[in-house]
Amino acid sequence: MQESIGLQEPSYGDTIVEATIGEPSILNPVLATDSSSGDINGYVYNGLVKYDKNLRLAGDLAESWEVREGGRQIVFHLRRGVQWHDGVPFTSRDVEFTYRVLVSSATRTPYSTDYLIIENVRVPDDYTFIVNYSTPFSPALESWGIGIIARHVYGNGDINTHPANRSPTGTGPYCFKEWKTGEWLLLEANEKYFEGRPYIDRIFYRIVPDLSVQFLELYKGNIDLMSLTPDQYKRETESPVFIQKFNKFRYPSFSYAYLGYNLSNELFKDKRVRQAFAHAVNKQKIIDGVLLGLGQPATGPFPPTSWAYCPEVKDAEYSPQSALKLLESCGWQDTDNDGILDRNGRRFEFTILTNQGNKMRELAAQLIQEDLARLGVRVNIRIVEWSTFIHQFIDARNFETVLLGWSLSRDPDQYSIWHTSQIREGGYNFVGYSNPEVDKLLEQGRRTFGLEKRQKIYWKTHQLIADDQPYLFLYVADSLPVVHKRFHGIQPAPAGIGYNFIRWYVPERLQRY
Repeated sequence: MQESIGLQEPSYGDTIVEATIGEPSILNPVLATDSSSGDINGYVYNGLVKYDKNLRLAGDLAESWEVREGGRQIVFHLRRGVQWHDGVPFTSRDVEFTYRVLVSSATRTPYSTDYLIIENVRVPDDYTFIVNYSTPFSPALESWGIGIIARHVYGNGDINTHPANRSPTGTGPYCFKEWKTGEWLLLEANEKYFEGRPYIDRIFYRIVPDLSVQFLELYKGNIDLMSLTPDQYKRETESPVFIQKFNKFRYPSFSYAYLGYNLSNELFKDKRVRQAFAHAVNKQKIIDGVLLGLGQPATGPFPPTSWAYCPEVKDAEYSPQSALKLLESCGWQDTDNDGILDRNGRRFEFTILTNQGNKMRELAAQLIQEDLARLGVRVNIRIVEWSTFIHQFIDARNFETVLLGWSLSRDPDQYSIWHTSQIREGGYNFVGYSNPEVDKLLEQGRRTFGLEKRQKIYWKTHQLIADDQPYLFLYVADSLPVVHKRFHGIQPAPAGIGYNFIRWYVPERLQRY
């Protein structure tokens, strides 16, 4: 990691230009499921709690809290004097309203499971919010990091189609100003932000659906911040001009990439087929060729930096011979000698669907295609624009396999991704995974307190999911952000670099906008 950058007196002003490959879909933290929307929502909204630079839970809209009755009750004491961006005071009624929206059956949200186990909530006054759980819930505190929405904004109309989903009003450090579909989105500093006005005046969010184009724009000075591809990080950032202009960073991401199977598809119902693919795909070749060594293999649903990661789970050995034996045991053979495996007159052929603009996923798909072709499995690749990809294919479960990634919460509760109850419209279990033993462990993990006890539960969860292979778990890539050197105040920490964004600044002599 780089050292802290910038020690002089901070200055107000300037604009930071960021880039995203995907257009945000919905600027409402209760509904948004894609990373582009999440990035914007993170600037506009606050939760009751947040993670600090050392990944410890700290107060956000809540100044303090008390956990009582063995985890069955949390009493939040809210900040006074906080205003929504339109000047209306923030109160506990807004938190209560957000809770009601989350648990409403009419709300199309994947986040409801964390709140449906709440027995009741109470608001004794404008600055106290009391939550009573029907059963102890270990991720309870973290769950209140979800962005709180305004009752006076969303109180009338359908939450799912409300105009405010494109023109949000939050309490966060930046206020929404304008959105030009397909091109850009503009945020401006919140002059009355409760932690102090951000130093940087504006965030200009450009929609550039190709990482190569983003890099060219970065190099020309039209973009100030982006996440580099491994190829860019290693091969295109060592010139004197680049080193003079930019600071680049590297640290382990809390995420992983995967090939997800539609488990309702006859091709993938037998786990021996999925296990065969785990042996057939050379992950190290993907890590060396696509990530250029800037990452490591994924063995299951928890990245290696998670305390829930089970070190006893070993990655499937690369062995095309083992893969072929498993496929043959399922009845797949090349009976007509055309080079493609078949069974009952059907050839083993399917399509990998992935999103436009992510070259690493496209290259990984091509290497998977090559490895499976050696077995006699024909793989097609289809690349789709981000918004279409999410809404017409993922949400609708209209795919055979999908190459995607998860950016994970620090708490290892993954009920919303793997529990059978989450196989529903808008749910995160869009591959349709169902294992009664995993369901029980996920339920148990949410009710158990104490890291050691929970760790045993999630180790077992890791083992079972790795054996079932509902995903072909591919890799954990390093985070590789780059920022223009005129931005000071960046302090790398276990949480990365963005946790203190409101304290970034540009000295007056270096300001461009």
